[in-house]
Amino acid sequence: MVTPSNWRVGSASSPVHHGEILQGVFLNRGRLSRGLVTLPCAMYSAEAKFTPVHRDDTGLTVWPRWKSKARRAAELTLTEARLPVQGHLELSGDVPPCRGFGSSTSDVLAAIGAVRDAFSLSLPAEQVARLAVQAETASDSLMFVSSAVLFAHREGVIIEDFEHPLPPVQVLGFGCRPQAGGRGTDTMALPPARYTAAEIQQFTRLRKVLRDAVLSKDVGLLGTVATASTRMNQRHLPIPALERILAIVEDVGAVGLQTAHSGDIAGVIFDRDDPAVDTYIERAQQMLGDAGILEQWKFTTDD
Repeated sequence: MVTPSNWRVGSASSPVHHGEILQGVFLNRGRLSRGLVTLPCAMYSAEAKFTPVHRDDTGLTVWPRWKSKARRAAELTLTEARLPVQGHLELSGDVPPCRGFGSSTSDVLAAIGAVRDAFSLSLPAEQVARLAVQAETASDSLMFVSSAVLFAHREGVIIEDFEHPLPPVQVLGFGCRPQAGGRGTDTMALPPARYTAAEIQQFTRLRKVLRDAVLSKDVGLLGTVATASTRMNQRHLPIPALERILAIVEDVGAVGLQTAHSGDIAGVIFDRDDPAVDTYIERAQQMLGDAGILEQWKFTTDD
């Protein structure tokens, strides 16, 4: 039984990502699974605070009230730990919703982490992944922080652990669908993409190239994978003027283009260690602006 002597106010935070490097369908233990590899990003974060209560009639409340996925995550975590489903969950943060930063997953992970902290629970990342998918149907892989993973986002399991982080890169991010006005995309309203047999074979090849990119820390290979994934997912959620954007990517000395395959953000990927990277980015900013893409930002991924 939860009493004031064995609980505390728990707190946790979760990072975000910047869309995908690769997303498609992959062989997973003898069958096909939808999977993705996300690009880490430290621009935003979600925070959660969970306050347990010891009265049986309180129930579980959340603020803001519309954060139903986070509430469900807290409920599932309490049930998993065989604890009363009661307490108050409060969420905060600056993650823009519906754009491809993984806002719902970051809320869910912060909620799970706050409950875990309140009761000093031991929850491995694999268990957190399963809870996250149960809470939101499809989850990003933000719970895995030590290495890049190909994640079955509708099953909550790792298809492949690449055992090392993605090569560090510098990214010029931008809003790739200006007509949306920064309002983003309703991810759950999108039907799951259907790929051809030839595309699935291509995803198998890209998976190997990405594995090589991670092991050799080759940003060029990373950019190749990201660009190919962008092209292959273009018919499912089209990016206006994609060919013009790709021409800019090639012209400015970038290594590739990555996108949020269910959002409205994209990123031009640069070799962080290239001595001319600042010049390349300035040129890309100007060229994107000339193309009418004015919403831009920059970030660097960690080692």
